[in-house]
Amino acid sequence: MVDTMALLPPFIRPTRMARTAAPGPVGARPGDGLPADDEVLLDAPDERLAPVLVAAAQGAYGPAAELLAATRRRAEWEDRDRYALRLAAFARSRAEWLDAWLAAAPHDPDALVVAAQLAVDRAWPSPARAELLREVSPLITAAARGDDRDPVPWRIALDHARGSRAGHKYFGELWEAAVRRAPHHYGCHVAALRYLASSWRGSHPECFDFAELAAQDAPAGSLVQALPGRAAFACLTDGGAAGVPRERLDAAADRAIALSGRFPAADPWPAEIRNLLVCVLVRLERREDALVQLRLLGPYATSFPWNRMPGATREGVPDEVADDPLGRFLRVRADVLSAPLPGLPRQPRGGRGGRARPGDH
Repeated sequence: MVDTMALLPPFIRPTRMARTAAPGPVGARPGDGLPADDEVLLDAPDERLAPVLVAAAQGAYGPAAELLAATRRRAEWEDRDRYALRLAAFARSRAEWLDAWLAAAPHDPDALVVAAQLAVDRAWPSPARAELLREVSPLITAAARGDDRDPVPWRIALDHARGSRAGHKYFGELWEAAVRRAPHHYGCHVAALRYLASSWRGSHPECFDFAELAAQDAPAGSLVQALPGRAAFACLTDGGAAGVPRERLDAAADRAIALSGRFPAADPWPAEIRNLLVCVLVRLERREDALVQLRLLGPYATSFPWNRMPGATREGVPDEVADDPLGRFLRVRADVLSAPLPGLPRQPRGGRGGRARPGDH
């Protein structure tokens, strides 16, 4: 067990156990064979979620209820978190199916978790975010009471606490409750990392401390292995590269590369991890490694991190760049493909990466 550093708030604890990735093929060697631009898909759902979204578009909530109930029965918390986020995002524009579900089963823990996520999503863009989020607290409490094993409502509560500017003591209580249910739940760790970045005003070394402690204590196949890469992305896009040694940034990328290699190629499930990794590798001028990850991605692009690249505001309000994540991904991919690859020297491991620009993680 890794000791907690004294400089970190008391809620940061190293933890154990996690859902792990199944061993998959290692990355292919750089070369041709990437999907054409018009074959690349943005935020493509996996084979379990796709028919659920089709049914929801037709006003039917039954498949969503079955899918989320299955994730609870099997304790598939990472899947459950992703599906709840995607279903809530869908409900922002088409909520009839969710309204019907809640009317038919107002105490269903699966409907409640989607409703809680939707309420937070709706409040987030408002200038009165903190006040609006306080009003939706009862929805999150109801979701947390639905199934005491479920960490997803606690991840929502962690995001809610960041948005409502909660203090460290309260956030720490939520964190303890979350990791007690799922010690290595990736979504909860991302929520904590984002809270730290917000409360410390982007103090990148401290955020790296948290991410590295969590990854060191997690199994090799846990998604938490990608957490230092997320800290590296924030550092490279928020202008904090000068405060973090290049070796630390490279180590975060190498850890994420090892995790990526445990998943099958062209799989939508690890797509966000790989998209983030491509972005970090490009910023570090490790283009050969970035091309390997692009080959592993296949046709799967994700909105994050490309909607948080230069041009996006810190609050994530869309602009001409943030509103076109697919276009940004394709431009970066084209740049990687056009660069000379084998045999050329790249950025020394002891130097600094590319010029950092404002962004949000």
